[in-house]
Amino acid sequence: MSKGTLTFFCGKMGAGKSTKAQAFAAQTKAVLLSEDEWLAALYPNQITSISDYVEYTNRLKPKIKSLVQSILSAGANVVMDFPANTLGQRDWFRSIFTEIEAPHQMIYIEATDAICLERIAKRREQQPERRATDTPEMFAQMSQYFVVPTADEAFNIVTSS
Repeated sequence: MSKGTLTFFCGKMGAGKSTKAQAFAAQTKAVLLSEDEWLAALYPNQITSISDYVEYTNRLKPKIKSLVQSILSAGANVVMDFPANTLGQRDWFRSIFTEIEAPHQMIYIEATDAICLERIAKRREQQPERRATDTPEMFAQMSQYFVVPTADEAFNIVTSS
């Protein structure tokens, strides 16, 4: 049996990763896993800083990795709405697909800071529960850690806007 394909996204906060992940999963009939949904369900109102985010997402990753590998091994495609914005995050994704020799693609969403900030402001209006974390200040903090993917990393990269 052939393995499913893992699709994941890279792009600054507000670039549109979640929107594209949802659309791509629906279009390809893939299983969609959203980090924001998992964190909100398991750790409601507990993430108020970058260090909180790092702590709680690292708690999720071992079980999510196992789940994704099981789904891929069963032949189903998986779309992960988890960021691949740093080298460490991308290493985690690499471990998911290489350990089981599954195909993958990373969709890199290019968006200017101005576009990202507009989308973040709109998201704050539409999702009031995110007002505390979806701020220009948080965007600036998170953007410090963002690393544009390069061909040297040897991912199957698809660039989008």
